[in-house]
Amino acid sequence: MPTEKEVLSINVERIQRHEPLTLRGSTLFEGDALAVLRRIPTRSVRCVVTSPPYWGLRDYGIEEQIGLEVSMQQFLYRLVAIFAEVKRVLTDDGTLWLNIGDGYTSGNRGYRAPDKKNPARAMDMRPVTPEGLKPKDLIGIPWRLAFALQADGWYLRSDVVWSKPNAMPESVKDRPARSHEFLFMLTKSERYFYDWQAVRERADGGGLRNRRSVWNVNTRPFAGAHFATFPPSLIRPCIRASTEPGDYVLDPFFGSGTVGVVCQEESRQYVGIELNPEYVDLAAKRLQGQNSNVIRIAAA
Repeated sequence: MPTEKEVLSINVERIQRHEPLTLRGSTLFEGDALAVLRRIPTRSVRCVVTSPPYWGLRDYGIEEQIGLEVSMQQFLYRLVAIFAEVKRVLTDDGTLWLNIGDGYTSGNRGYRAPDKKNPARAMDMRPVTPEGLKPKDLIGIPWRLAFALQADGWYLRSDVVWSKPNAMPESVKDRPARSHEFLFMLTKSERYFYDWQAVRERADGGGLRNRRSVWNVNTRPFAGAHFATFPPSLIRPCIRASTEPGDYVLDPFFGSGTVGVVCQEESRQYVGIELNPEYVDLAAKRLQGQNSNVIRIAAA
């Protein structure tokens, strides 16, 4: 096993901002998602599986981070611009699987108190209540983004309910505790690659059936990450349904690299983009630990 110092020094390259990028196997880019995407070749990835930062949830202390926009519309416009570049780099028969969480209006409070059962919910900043909404309103971010992408030319093909049997408890007494998120399936074209047989699920009678739109997947923390991570069991059906071995899978918000881990296990190539250098180091160590070929390129 390589030492931590050796892992962090493996295949480090510096490139100029305007140079086009060439994909040569699985690659982890460090830099702004939009800036890196603009240099990735057109129609070079078969599938995108990603979860952008949620609006107003956390300040990561990184310049140009997504999620701290003053208004909800600015947040949505920024994501639509990023996914326009995602659509360009996607093959014509490619698929985007998009997970994004929701939230409630703050009532213009500038903080969120800790939940007794979930202290990590505490925040020292929160965005103002969007125009047209009221205090305590559910914002509806996932569907607002899905409709914005649909208006921008994407085909909105499915809304998958990610049901979390082990969801974090909430100390609310005036509404049901939330235990689900949405995973949207969007495509670039009317016709696209979808291997339904690769993701069949077990029916009650014991046989196999076409996968349905409610997926029961436990949340699964990754040791070393102090933020929410994709559970592999949520990612795996997306990759199996939308790619074949050897295809490239893109995650422009790579985080701790779970999409890359699943790609390794499923014999796919990954393209990860991550702005936060700490997360780049975390993902690089995690992926290198499985003897992958990790190429770290810091956007200049």
